[in-house]
Amino acid sequence: MEVRIIDGKAISAEIRSELVVKTEKVKKELGVVPGLSVIMVGDDPASAVYVRNKEKACAELGFRSELYKLSADVSEVEIAELIDRLNADSNVHGILIQLPLPRGINSKELINRILPEKDVDAFNPYNIGLISTGNYGFLPCTPAGIIELLSRSGIGIAGKRCVIIGRSNIVGKPMAMLMLNADATVTVCHSKTRDLASICREADILISAVGKAGFVTADMVKEGAVVIDVGMNRNAEGTLCGDVDFAAVAPKTSYITPVPGGVGPMTITMLMRNTLYSAVHSCGAEGYSKYI
Repeated sequence: MEVRIIDGKAISAEIRSELVVKTEKVKKELGVVPGLSVIMVGDDPASAVYVRNKEKACAELGFRSELYKLSADVSEVEIAELIDRLNADSNVHGILIQLPLPRGINSKELINRILPEKDVDAFNPYNIGLISTGNYGFLPCTPAGIIELLSRSGIGIAGKRCVIIGRSNIVGKPMAMLMLNADATVTVCHSKTRDLASICREADILISAVGKAGFVTADMVKEGAVVIDVGMNRNAEGTLCGDVDFAAVAPKTSYITPVPGGVGPMTITMLMRNTLYSAVHSCGAEGYSKYI
């Protein structure tokens, strides 16, 4: 069986090229520059890398980018006041809080404070509710990226059996809703699931988002399955790897995403798309779909 590697870097680059053209059209015809504001609290090294990547993406697409870097001892009230100011700023179309936040700060309350129309991470309960009905604007970035990877690789979803390992609010749950909206039959597995391997072997599309290196082994995958690896881990040697034992699993698949270079590049690209979407909607433009 021919195994096809889903190249997330290439697909992400393709989408960004499209977004550059659309952004120029929005600037010229609507007179608006998409603006993204990022709030980072403390000095977490991984967060710093993610934030730099977001800033680079904004520069590449011609967005306006603002970083609010706050000390680890900042109060929750001060962060809330900053969010309120950004909510009121018409030049800001997307607001995100870089997680994790220092212990003692209620990230849920702060995320919920972001206006739904500026919630480009799609974490606000209002946006989550829209996703559950299929009547959404923003989509959570990683699940949206996975849908794009499947679509642009010519992989149909309708009628397929999809198994998702992991039920987080960021990936697992919204991923399940998106696959349902795309007419898949969906099973969500988690730490309490019994006989996990046999359930996974039924999947036409297997998506793993558990954060454990080598968790998905060859005996969990049926011949010809599509395997999407959301994991971003370090193995015993310190090498970046996913949830899937790639070397053992890949020969059984029809399509598989690598780590790195699979799902990862898509997440920030989808964040950019959400920010552009928000900028267009802020103009109240008729026929806005031609800009998105």
